[in-house]
Amino acid sequence: MKSLIAFSQAVLQDLGDRCGISTSRDAKTVTARTEHEGLSFLGITLAKFGKDFQKSLDRGWVDHDDFAGFQRSRGLPRFLGGFLDLVFCRETGTLLAEPSIDAISSLHQFTSMWAKIEVPCSDARTDAAFAGFIKCEQELRASDASLSDEDMSDFVRVGRMLFRDLFTEVDRQIYNYELTPKHGPGATAERLSANSKYSQWEWTERLDRVFPLGDFLFPNPGWYHAYQDVKLLEPREERPVRVITVPKTLKTPRIIAIEPTCMQYTQQAILEAITGYIDGDDLLSNILGWKSRIPNMDLARQGSRNGDLATLDLSEASDRVSNQQVRALLQPWPHLSEAVDACRSRKADVQGHGEIRLAKFASMGSALTFAMEGVVFTTLVFLGIERASSVAMTPALVRGYRDRVRIYGDDIIVPVDTVQCVIDTLEAFGLKVNRDKSFWNGKFRESCGGDYYDGHDISLVRVRQMFPTSRKQHVTELVATVSLRNHLFDRGFEAAVEYLDGLICKIIPYFPEVPRNSSALGRWSHDPIMGDRICRDLHRPQIKAFAVKDTIPADPLGEHGALMKWFLKRGDLPFVDRNHLERAGRPQSSRIISEWFYVE
Repeated sequence: MKSLIAFSQAVLQDLGDRCGISTSRDAKTVTARTEHEGLSFLGITLAKFGKDFQKSLDRGWVDHDDFAGFQRSRGLPRFLGGFLDLVFCRETGTLLAEPSIDAISSLHQFTSMWAKIEVPCSDARTDAAFAGFIKCEQELRASDASLSDEDMSDFVRVGRMLFRDLFTEVDRQIYNYELTPKHGPGATAERLSANSKYSQWEWTERLDRVFPLGDFLFPNPGWYHAYQDVKLLEPREERPVRVITVPKTLKTPRIIAIEPTCMQYTQQAILEAITGYIDGDDLLSNILGWKSRIPNMDLARQGSRNGDLATLDLSEASDRVSNQQVRALLQPWPHLSEAVDACRSRKADVQGHGEIRLAKFASMGSALTFAMEGVVFTTLVFLGIERASSVAMTPALVRGYRDRVRIYGDDIIVPVDTVQCVIDTLEAFGLKVNRDKSFWNGKFRESCGGDYYDGHDISLVRVRQMFPTSRKQHVTELVATVSLRNHLFDRGFEAAVEYLDGLICKIIPYFPEVPRNSSALGRWSHDPIMGDRICRDLHRPQIKAFAVKDTIPADPLGEHGALMKWFLKRGDLPFVDRNHLERAGRPQSSRIISEWFYVE
């Protein structure tokens, strides 16, 4: 904790120097409250301060309810008051006509940089997250029941107008057995290792009707004798998804669902068909994002400058996509509809609550979650736009919004003049718009990790891990701290970089300047990298530095599983790792070792 306090003081010093103000009292407050409240002051209290600041920017003034827990002097908090005085009028709390961009960026950086530090939540917060998962299911069922026939009819009409050609093409591919499944890199409900997924012996009757196990589990007819070893599960016997938590913020963990192997395997086949079509469609690829966040960020910057675009954020986005809505959209395409339903898990095993039947389409963890939520969100956005304009949506009208509407996961961008109708439509269909992270009034916008004010990029550098104290025990923390140091260096944080350099050098004796594309743990620099020696064989400069060495677990694969891995490989190039049939999967352990690296 002392290292975090010292680091926060260094960051405050840099920000104060940038804005020409003293931060000594702010540093004392941070020290006292962190020592008293612990990490929650940085990760929760300061993060709430930052959200109140963002909403004040959007609103144009500081409300009486903002910045709770901090003493005020007239209209503004005393804490970070030097920065706030450069943004708001202390007498009235209203936004200055020309607020300081440096002060806005500094306040945003310091208050929000701790919000996503990855440390385990308390047991009480974890239990509350599981309870929230159950509550979300109940609310989704109530929402499904409350939707009028007219609402569902409008939803289906707009969705099919947008995605008719996509659904038709994927339906055709499924009918002609043109899909190729694949295994993802993540965990599965059965806890199978990376290579053992290729020798799976469990399938479901629902899947077998669309994806016959003889064609999808074995490389050729010569292995059909192994049918008898496959356990074919009836619907009531199917494995539930395993619902777990992973670190997200100190306030709450992230809920994800780990799918059974056979489900994930076939979900990937449908996902590839959907994304492949959208990537090749000129209109849909400009509205619905899959690979790059940059278009969302560019539009967010534009909205901050011109005020014409709003940025919306959804809470519990994946968990609030109704399966009934997905089924209604896909109903005219029988092969696609049956395939999507067959590879959707119907049950979940939730800690403290047992097995429950799911109303949602799927949680994070299903390969199809991101794709189908994008389809649903895009449909609802254009339905909201239709209701705002009172003009029936047509393909020609959709094309007119290709540079003004963008959906990437739960980050949505829409024209400001449609925003209220879009929000009302999203919430009418069971989704929840996060008002604290949605902006459309002032000059602040946020989307996909990009933060902007009046066209200026004020995106922040986040602290992701606690600081390391041991090279052996804190490999992940060391890598994250080096990354933090380098990104702060790029932003001109001299005192903070100097502090982190001292902390890192206590753990690894070699911390040289390295090229930015190097895998070595080193310091970014604006100067040319000279190297420590010349390689005797290749006559190229080299530097000595530390790097992460991963140990891939032993995972031997043979017989039909090895053949399946070959036949399922994408592309013509060979496997990167020649030992992939001996070792596979995520690293079993990692260690820090010193090596000689070429200077490119």
